[in-house]
Amino acid sequence: MNKKLDPKDVEIFLLENLDFFKDRESLISELKFNHSSAGTASSLLERQIHRLRDEQKELMDLLSSFMKTASLNEDLFNKSKDLTLNILGSTSNEEITKTVKQAFLEKFNVDVCELSFYENEEIEDLENKTGLSLHKGAIHCGPYAKEKISTIFKNQEVQSMVLSVFISGKKIGILALGSFDRSKYLGDEDTTFIQYIRDIVEKRLVTIGSDA
Repeated sequence: MNKKLDPKDVEIFLLENLDFFKDRESLISELKFNHSSAGTASSLLERQIHRLRDEQKELMDLLSSFMKTASLNEDLFNKSKDLTLNILGSTSNEEITKTVKQAFLEKFNVDVCELSFYENEEIEDLENKTGLSLHKGAIHCGPYAKEKISTIFKNQEVQSMVLSVFISGKKIGILALGSFDRSKYLGDEDTTFIQYIRDIVEKRLVTIGSDA
């Protein structure tokens, strides 16, 4: 009388002999498995095909996502390059202000952009009204009370902002972007680009001052 095989023994045997089916390929098509979703039986070969298809779909989705991101990054790079060159090609404070505001509003889909210059007394007054520290290099990002934001933008619709401070001769410059969406500017990643543009503007204004 043949002893009935214990399934666990079979499982252990197969785990210890992973090449068991290598010379027994005909058995593969005969093996049956249940689909986890429908509960219908399928062969190992069919399961392999389904798995490969799923893997292929995941790879294609990943590739599509990568290509989309690369395209967005290329678009951002080109727009940033154009803005940088336009700033460097500007010959006056007024021209830089117009260039920056126009680029952010038309090319970067910003709701509101302000590039303003203040005397020390005006900055002190602005600090008192907003409660924000506006020293050189200061960055403020996020949703703020309407009273604070309206003081910066003179626009009641702005809900959140990212603001960067720099020095322009004897004046203090503020580059500020505003959004009508309260959740727009929440993370530090929103400050990197504005800091870059701020630094370009600051250095070009220094050059214009030395040329004057």
